[in-house]
Amino acid sequence: MTAVRPLRIASAVELVSLVVLLANLATVHLPSVSSLMGPVHGCAWLWVVIAVYRADGSAGAARISALVPGVGGLLALRRLSAP
Repeated sequence: MTAVRPLRIASAVELVSLVVLLANLATVHLPSVSSLMGPVHGCAWLWVVIAVYRADGSAGAARISALVPGVGGLLALRRLSAP
């Protein structure tokens, strides 16, 4: 898999969903927001991890950084795009 675009989208969704979850937790803590954004965040995280592991030329550092929830996708993208 050489396409980076799905990984970029999934990492952005992962980060945005984490920010929404934390903002909801810090403010009003609506259960409906948590029940919607929790699975979205989890699916995006799994998508990022699988995409990084399937990427061509992914080194150990990129694979390990993909396991970090929230910012792992962005860190892995940075490692994959480095020369």
